[in-house]
Amino acid sequence: MPTVNGIANTDTNNPFAKVKEPDDQFGKDTFLKLLVAQLKYQDPLQPSDPQSFLSQTAQFTSVEKLTELAKQLETSTKTSSIATAAGLLGRWVSYSDEQGAEVIGQVAAASPTADGIVLSVGGKDVRLDQIVHIA
Repeated sequence: MPTVNGIANTDTNNPFAKVKEPDDQFGKDTFLKLLVAQLKYQDPLQPSDPQSFLSQTAQFTSVEKLTELAKQLETSTKTSSIATAAGLLGRWVSYSDEQGAEVIGQVAAASPTADGIVLSVGGKDVRLDQIVHIA
């Protein structure tokens, strides 16, 4: 079973499935609160190691940039899926139905939804990842 951030993703057919993050993860707000508390309560006669402070700041910056990069990658993936779906409009495609039979139809519409891109093929809603052949 695929996992996202160590959490099982039960919807293996949906790349846009939202996976709930565990509640016990530390976020950037928690990190900043800890850093401020550390600075506030340090002994002025024995200040904390400046190298350690710089290291913590660099780690925070890295985490912040990785979070931003993940958001950009998610947006890019959604945009790419929409462009792919737009390219399929009017094309003949085939997909497997619930019984495993191959169904052929023409793509009439494409809609981005919370579950990913849904194509209208012969009056049926078909997820983009269900398409097996394009003619």
